[in-house]
Amino acid sequence: MAMTIHVDIVSAEEEIYSGLAEMVFAPAELGEVGISPRHAPFISRIRAGEVRVRVSANEELPFFVSGGVLEVQPHVVTVLADTAIRAKDIDEAAALEAKRRAEEALKDRSGKIDYATAQAELAEAIRQLQVLERYKKGKGRFQK
Repeated sequence: MAMTIHVDIVSAEEEIYSGLAEMVFAPAELGEVGISPRHAPFISRIRAGEVRVRVSANEELPFFVSGGVLEVQPHVVTVLADTAIRAKDIDEAAALEAKRRAEEALKDRSGKIDYATAQAELAEAIRQLQVLERYKKGKGRFQK
């Protein structure tokens, strides 16, 4: 049996995942990190994107996170996300609508919108759609 590390993925609303994994991949502030059992401790902010939890050689669970903090200890990985969603639970229609609204807001040149907020909303919607697309492509290969 392979060595494992305990993983907790928590959002402001609820605990999304808690269990053992052989490897965890997360979008750290300076790039994607791969965390295996007995990894050196560190703390990093995470960007919006995909957290992948490799439970076994045949099972990988994807999650969308909108940002937050990653804490790594030798036997525990904790993802404290602003928002976290299982890839299979992403509402594609809502993400497409959020993307459309953000793109419309960015076209508005009247100065009545907050461009930074609109850009952040657009980036989050695009990343949600990317995570969902990757999940759909890999479905049956890695996910339960």
